[in-house]
Amino acid sequence: MKKTRWGIISTAQIAKKQLIPAVQRSKNAVVAAIASRSDKVIGVADELNIPKAYKSYEDLLKDPDIDVVYIPLPNHLHKEWIVKAAEAGKHVLCEKPATLTAEEAKEAAAVCEKNNVKFMEAFMYQFHPQHQRVRDIIASGEIGDVKLMRANFSFYLDPASQNIRLNSDMGGGSIYDIGCYCIHSIRNIIQAEPAEVRVDAEIDPVHRVDTTAVGYMELDNGVKAVFDCSFNASFSNVYEVVGTKGSIRVPRAYRPDRQGGEGLIIVEKENEKRIESIVADQYALQVEHFSDAVLHGKNPSYTSENMIQNMTVIEACYESIKHGKKISLK
Repeated sequence: MKKTRWGIISTAQIAKKQLIPAVQRSKNAVVAAIASRSDKVIGVADELNIPKAYKSYEDLLKDPDIDVVYIPLPNHLHKEWIVKAAEAGKHVLCEKPATLTAEEAKEAAAVCEKNNVKFMEAFMYQFHPQHQRVRDIIASGEIGDVKLMRANFSFYLDPASQNIRLNSDMGGGSIYDIGCYCIHSIRNIIQAEPAEVRVDAEIDPVHRVDTTAVGYMELDNGVKAVFDCSFNASFSNVYEVVGTKGSIRVPRAYRPDRQGGEGLIIVEKENEKRIESIVADQYALQVEHFSDAVLHGKNPSYTSENMIQNMTVIEACYESIKHGKKISLK
């Protein structure tokens, strides 16, 4: 089988711990090179069995043997390097959020389209089949008419740390980092778009980023949705869909890889409860899906339009926090 050749821009933890091993587990991709502005890139390449190491991102982009570039840089650098990779003729998988504004997302997508390269934002969770199963259960009518969806993602982050998630100049904040998953899952499970959003947040006085946010949405099909995300609470990643006849709870919504890839779907109706288990490798499935699109000239199932819309909602959430009022997206 033909394989895509991946170049990794940065030695970020998510690249070393998740994406690079996922490429190496995949059926249709290999890691061909890694780049960093630090000398430690040589050691990382040796440790992870990557054939080539570059001490500049530009040199990696010049390599004719690279088909796909993965970008796990700090959020504020995403758009710049998406554009540079696309202009170098490389297909791009970029960590979420792909950009910091909807306008940036449109510009990045336009450059990729102009240069005829595939572009996808790395919401890996959506490739776990538990979410399609949830949509199938909803479509079957088993829980009746959907009225509400709740989504949560949190983990504790020491406020004294120098973590880039707390850096306002680098696109830090809980909504950009983890609330984006909640928003994405609400839109893609309910398959409707927010018409209105209202979000309250706790802003860290030192770091000037949102460390906790709680949001309310009214979707354009009448379904209500609420989400919360936080750096101030213990680890949790769950969503629940509530209908007129029952509910579906997904307690390992975004990081089932922490339980060996096992996703759980808990369906509850009056006097009845059912638990379904689905095991999958969401990071490898993401890599294989994107590689398949590159190899066969197809568009990824997660489109640039969907990415732009998610960014539009995130922007509205921050607008609501700033002005302390409900924001209309109609």
